[in-house]
Amino acid sequence: MDRPHYKFWPSRLPHAITVPATSLWHNLATSADRYPDKDALIFFGSVISYRELVDQAERLAGTLHALGVRRGDRVVLDMQNCPQLVIAHFAILRANAVVVPVNPMNRAEELKHYIVDPDAKVAITTGDLAPELAKASNALEPGQRLAHMIVTQFTDTFDPDVTGEEAPAPAWHDWLLARHPLPVLEDAADGAVMHWRDALGAGHRPPELVVGANDMALLPYTSGTTGLPKGCIHHHSSLMHNAVAGQLWGAVSADSVVLAVIPMFHITGTVSMMHTSIFSGATLVIMPRWDREVAGRLISLRRITSWTNIPTMVIDLLASPNFASFDLSSLNYIGGGGAAMPQAVAQRLLELYGLRYMEGYGLTETAAPSHAQPFDYPKQQCLGIPYMSTDSRVVDPDTLKEMPTGEAGEIITSGPEVFQGYWKRPDATAAAFIEFEGKRFFRTGDMGRVDEDGYFFMTDRLKRMINASGFKVWPAEVELLMFRNPAIQEACIIGTKDAYRGESVKAVVVLRATHKDTTEQQIIDWCRENMAVYKIPRTVRFVDALPKSGSGKVMWRLLQEDEAADAAASAKAATV
Repeated sequence: MDRPHYKFWPSRLPHAITVPATSLWHNLATSADRYPDKDALIFFGSVISYRELVDQAERLAGTLHALGVRRGDRVVLDMQNCPQLVIAHFAILRANAVVVPVNPMNRAEELKHYIVDPDAKVAITTGDLAPELAKASNALEPGQRLAHMIVTQFTDTFDPDVTGEEAPAPAWHDWLLARHPLPVLEDAADGAVMHWRDALGAGHRPPELVVGANDMALLPYTSGTTGLPKGCIHHHSSLMHNAVAGQLWGAVSADSVVLAVIPMFHITGTVSMMHTSIFSGATLVIMPRWDREVAGRLISLRRITSWTNIPTMVIDLLASPNFASFDLSSLNYIGGGGAAMPQAVAQRLLELYGLRYMEGYGLTETAAPSHAQPFDYPKQQCLGIPYMSTDSRVVDPDTLKEMPTGEAGEIITSGPEVFQGYWKRPDATAAAFIEFEGKRFFRTGDMGRVDEDGYFFMTDRLKRMINASGFKVWPAEVELLMFRNPAIQEACIIGTKDAYRGESVKAVVVLRATHKDTTEQQIIDWCRENMAVYKIPRTVRFVDALPKSGSGKVMWRLLQEDEAADAAASAKAATV
């Protein structure tokens, strides 16, 4: 059946695509055969060619196999953006294993779950993060701990004495240039913690490549309304679909130069940026963290053609006092998601550079984009139209009947990019899918509407989630962590409006009778020690009791509605 959005479909593209029935490793190997001497990765002026990239990944895969990694085993990958992340990612795939990407902002208390839940015995990380990962492992029961860790230093892949426009930001020097000592894994054998260079130089051959399209490739974790984060099972095939679709939709080629600044542990960075680029033979210019001055210089110097980002990065770059000196004329694609792009900022990009900011929509469960903007007919502050090979609808969340045009309901999605289910969670998997018109649809938990042209717009969330600068914060997870604070009797996490980040985290806390003198700053400091920085409450409100229903459940919606009402009243008062 023709959908209304097909009127705006790129005329050069089919509605559905046929993708290679191979593993993701095949994409790198093919690009290395085609473009052996071409720049694959650039990091502070140092270049790794496609030939070197595939060689290093194969050598690391051989070491992983020697350490006991076998088909389907899960390997933790805990890094900021750097060439080693790309090398390690493909090495794990070449070893017939599964990548478990971990947010490098996570602390030991959070990291325990990413070791235990996927039954991981091997981890690859950077020297600055290795102590926290070792601390997490050592705190576990002996049978749950990591057996091996491979640790790289950032300077393993770039010259620490580099100067000029491609040099690291001065604020990065302490952690980027340091050679961090290796930690100790308790109860592990000698040599359990290995230097990156030793792992690459060990001389082990990789195993025979036996995985294919229907093997698991990636186990990224996503949180939800209750409990700890859940692993999303992605086969090579679901990631392959969006890698190929990303190349076609975004007109990515071997001549594309991609600014890799959004985190590559995140599903968008993994698939839409890294895998699409490697499949295409493009060049990734890698930044470990966001810095507007470094980004501006790299876009200018390296003639960046494609920049996937979150809107706050664009806002920050435009606010740079040096913005006039940056040359953005090479860009032919700029876009992203995670938060709405303010219309005024999008309009400024259009007026200055003729660039239309391409907002999209997707989830960890959909291997990044399930909706995208057609280049010739984009709409601002819109999720776009269903992606290639994808069917998406808006239904009543209770009756599951399709909603009329313009009326809000839950967005459901079916397509080859949709994940297989949640790791070890058949209950959650069953709840996440429905059958609709004879097909299996994923319930996104996001509320939206469809206009008369078939474009999707976000209206609200069914899921309880806070979006802070594109980072998803799941209140239930933060609450579980906060309950470990001896001063806290009860805690409820809500979102609060933030002019820059979109939303920030606020904690409503009931203190124990023995800790009534605890201050807001003490709570925030404790959170800083025990959770990723984007999850930390920016404000803490102390109350005598949390509102509860007759069944004893905390009425978080009431607190959230009160917060919204207070924000609206403050905004109104400010305009008087």
